[in-house]
Amino acid sequence: MNILVCVKRVPQTGGRIVLTADGQEIDTKFLGFTISPHEECGVEEAVRIIEAGGGSSAVLTLGPAAAEEQLRDAMALGIDRAILLETDGSEWDPMSTAAAIVDAVRTQEAANGPFDLIVFGNESADSGGFQVGIRVAVALGRPVVSGLKGLTMGSGSVTARRESAGGGWETYELTLPAVVGVKEGINLPRYPSVPGRLRARKKEVERVAVGATASRAALAAGSATGAPIGPVKVVLRLPEAQGSEVEILGRGAEAAPAVVDMLQRIGVLGS
Repeated sequence: MNILVCVKRVPQTGGRIVLTADGQEIDTKFLGFTISPHEECGVEEAVRIIEAGGGSSAVLTLGPAAAEEQLRDAMALGIDRAILLETDGSEWDPMSTAAAIVDAVRTQEAANGPFDLIVFGNESADSGGFQVGIRVAVALGRPVVSGLKGLTMGSGSVTARRESAGGGWETYELTLPAVVGVKEGINLPRYPSVPGRLRARKKEVERVAVGATASRAALAAGSATGAPIGPVKVVLRLPEAQGSEVEILGRGAEAAPAVVDMLQRIGVLGS
């Protein structure tokens, strides 16, 4: 079994988001970074599959040089090797991201043999596009199912399970090689051990410099007729801050009657 997990470097949840002056990017100077929770589960699932049945695993990301940290975190958990598609740090649209990953997959498979399973998170924690994994699968001509909370490997196939809208389960059988998108909850990701981190620090990260693909350039410039061929980012805006109000009912014992009155008003105590 040969498994590839694709992850994305994203700002840590809970961090204060600040935009650049032109409103085109997130100012990352004061942000910590991680990978999306769905992708953490994807890494864990790949490690578990290899532990159970043997084989090899790789992790891949498209991002700046600093994304090496997230790749080493994945190797600390048990992934064998890492591939960084190194960019200048600017944000890539889903079409260009998928195109770069497809090129990398074909190159890797020509050198190291085919990937039986390519694992994506259901969506990234920042842009939430829900589409890179599907675009990769279509370009490679492989079956794909996303939103998964269960994977069982078979002989030449994988059985995938996801929750249905009605509260039940949908089950799919995909012939390998296949592409899957997993959701948080498919497993409980482990924490990296100290020996695992030390081993990951010694491993080499394969770096591939990538530039803007044709689809990305076309999105920026528009088609030959001047009409956009896909969605074009205009500007980023932060959501309006939600304020909070605090009502001080009193201090010490003198606040007790006011507290009782408040509990009665909201229906916790009877009149």
